[in-house]
Order: sequence, then C-alpha cells, then structure tokens
Amino acid sequence: MLALLHTSPAHIPVFEALRDEHHQGLELRHFVDEELLARARREGPEAVADEVRAVLDKAVGEGARAVLCTCSTIGGVAEAAAAGAGVPVLRSDRPMAAAAVAAGSRIVVLASVESTLGPTVALIEDEARRAGHPVEVRPRLVEGAWDRFAAGDGEGCARLVAAAAGAVTGADAIVLAQGSMAPAQQLTTTAVPVLSSPRPGLAAAAEAVRAW
Repeated sequence: MLALLHTSPAHIPVFEALRDEHHQGLELRHFVDEELLARARREGPEAVADEVRAVLDKAVGEGARAVLCTCSTIGGVAEAAAAGAGVPVLRSDRPMAAAAVAAGSRIVVLASVESTLGPTVALIEDEARRAGHPVEVRPRLVEGAWDRFAAGDGEGCARLVAAAAGAVTGADAIVLAQGSMAPAQQLTTTAVPVLSSPRPGLAAAAEAVRAW
C-alpha cells in the first residue's frame, strides 16, 4: 500500500486517476490535512515537522510500504522525517526537479503560493548539485492563481498559470511548483518544456512500493 500525504482533498482524484491509468492494482491510502499547509504558510515548513512525523507514523502503522508527500511546501520536511519512518518517504516534486535539471541550466519556477517558492528552488538546486550541473533558477509567483484554486475554480487557476508560462523567455524548463498547477500543463503553448509533479512523483512512489 502507498500512503499519500496531501494538504488539499483536490489531489485525491488526480492521483487516483493516474493510478488507474498507469499503476493498476496499486493500493492508495490518502491522508489529508489542510492545516499543515496553512500553518506552514504562516510559520514556515519546519513548524509542522511534528505533525508530519505523526502522519508518517500513522501511515506506516496502517501498513504503508512507502509514503508520498504531494505538497511541495512541506516536501522537505517529509523527506527529513524519512529516517525514522521505517519505509521510503518521497516528495512528489523531486523527479520533476531532476527532469528540469536535465533539461538545461535556465529554470523558471512558477508557484501559486509564495511559501512554495523557497522549498522548490532549494530542491532544484539540490538536484543540480547531485547531477553536477550548475543552474540558474528564477522563481515567479503567479498572482491570483491560488485564490482561484482555493475557491474551487481549478480551471481559472490553470488559465492564469498557463498564461504565466507563456510569458516566460530565456528558459530551458518551466517548473510548476505545486501539484495543483498540473492542469495548466495541457493549456500552455510555449515551446519551453513545462513540467509538473503528480505523474512522475507517483511513478517513483510506485517503484518504491514494489522495491520495498
């Protein structure tokens, strides 16, 4: 069983659909805590470290063979707690970050929540160090996109993100920092590769379950 830690219930159908399309037979169990993101935005990601560890312990206690954190803001906190979890703990945006580094040195990060920019930039820089490839990361906040998403207007959020991606110049890759931004990937018309996290993140977690 793969446990998924979400900070919005909107992610559940996304990962269920990806499982049905690419990983039939993989059991998913969803743990949703919206307050984790709300508090991390107010106080910083480390403020929720204890709560994240508690979720990991609960997931493992219920039989999880791996845990996937789908929230980019607290993904680093989840990874840091992996040592005591007893099973692999992954963040869904790390495979996306690795793909961005492989695409080139000029990477633009788009986020709808400011608290996600720092963790995502740090993640890409970490992947760049691992690969031995220097990168220039340019973070940009898509104003108004989170308000649309929080109000239930996912389509409106995607349109704003797609427009922001279309305005990017001088980049080798565009990273959509949050899983909630993934629908914009289908709306963009830019020639620059636009990367999102749910599909490669779930693929990595499914492999971790099989290997454990």
